[in-house]
Amino acid sequence: MSLPVPGSAGDALGVLSRFRVEFYECLYARADALFELTDAVLCKEGPVQTLVDLSLEAEYRRGHGALYQALNAGWAEPARLRSLLVSLPVPRAVDGRIVLAVDVSTWLRPDAETSPDRLFCHVYGRGRGKDQFIPGWPYSFVAALESGRTSWCRLLDAVRLGPADDAAAVTAAQLRDVVAGLITAGHWIEGDPELLVVADAGYDLARLAFLLADLPVEVCGRLRSDRVLARDPAPHNAAPRPGRPRMHGAPFALARPTTWGDPQTETRTDTTRYGTATAQAWDRLHPRLTRRSAWITDQNVELPVLHGLVVRLHVEHLPGGRDPDPVWLWSSRTGADTTHVDQLWRAYLRRFDLEHTFRLMKQTLGWTVPKLRDPAAADLWTTLIIAVHTQLWLARPAAQDLHRPWERPLPAQKLTPARVRRGFRNIRAKAARPAAAPKPSRPGPGRPRGSINRTRAPRHTPGKTTKRAESLEEHYGRRP
Repeated sequence: MSLPVPGSAGDALGVLSRFRVEFYECLYARADALFELTDAVLCKEGPVQTLVDLSLEAEYRRGHGALYQALNAGWAEPARLRSLLVSLPVPRAVDGRIVLAVDVSTWLRPDAETSPDRLFCHVYGRGRGKDQFIPGWPYSFVAALESGRTSWCRLLDAVRLGPADDAAAVTAAQLRDVVAGLITAGHWIEGDPELLVVADAGYDLARLAFLLADLPVEVCGRLRSDRVLARDPAPHNAAPRPGRPRMHGAPFALARPTTWGDPQTETRTDTTRYGTATAQAWDRLHPRLTRRSAWITDQNVELPVLHGLVVRLHVEHLPGGRDPDPVWLWSSRTGADTTHVDQLWRAYLRRFDLEHTFRLMKQTLGWTVPKLRDPAAADLWTTLIIAVHTQLWLARPAAQDLHRPWERPLPAQKLTPARVRRGFRNIRAKAARPAAAPKPSRPGPGRPRGSINRTRAPRHTPGKTTKRAESLEEHYGRRP
């Protein structure tokens, strides 16, 4: 069963206390040190700049050695923690629909030669042609989005992508676990509208929709402006001809307006930030799949035809006076009615709220600050950061605006995550604190003075360890 939605400050403290107790029970090793480490991140004044500074906070009652031991030897049960996160209140869109966003954020480790499982992560530069590929750990996040302009979202899960992982398959399995948990918790029942999954252009939208076809999920994401889709073939009125029937009709090239034709639906909406937003929709378009890369299957199995809805969004102006370029969206659900089209492009704009969360995690909560060698320790630290952000989200109704003299006051319902964290020490005093007090002990002897560590740590080369076949000949040629 899911926890009740916190309405007042008292309800929020009750839900927050229950989450803190159940989160403590998810920590199976070094539970006390890990729990107090999350409290130190929550109550620290200012951004987390070094990991060892957290041991100086009053909420962390142990030494700095216990801090590092907790991250290197601690463990949090992932399945139980995921069930706990999805059982909490989930934000919904204006129409009551649950909107999930998926995206990848990187933990860059360019100089960590002794850290395994690093991949080359794409990093955007500030100028044209300045993109780089830097070694690091990419993490796939799933979050529930809110409605309206906000910097909040609810983090539900995070999975690190390994060198042998297929990003689309890992994301589909991650979404499957999250959706199953939401259904088990009672957030979605039979008869409710489908959950909407929003992704960016880096995802294979057709494959995600194909892998999640048995779930009540609609996949929506951005298309590159050079994509070419296809319509259904026109019916033949003449006698049937020998040969294989056609699967694809006339092309629909996003870069060639002469191939579009008249849209089935067109809506115009006045916005306060972008002026007039015009959305045009074309129904029952599908990508042309080929037996390459992820779609290599048995030759006797037909490739699927995945119909969807294509939406072209064009706004009047962008903030800062930049010239707007049209945005193309593809949805796995057909039906080009005006309500559906408006839901798609509004939900896609809300996807950028997840970027605010990534910036908060990196610049304020110190997600990428520790120089950890073991990827398991990095996964545990990521879990603690998600727990920190979840507690901030639950504490919103009980938070007060402790703004600086030069800052503009904000109402309680519009407090940012940083301002909620600024007053969390006062909220923590009223919430449950299940961690036990530390026991007196003596520090270990450590390495003898003057000795030299002669055990060289192994070096690891970043990059993929498996190469996916790009053609049928290569695929079947690898078979023994």
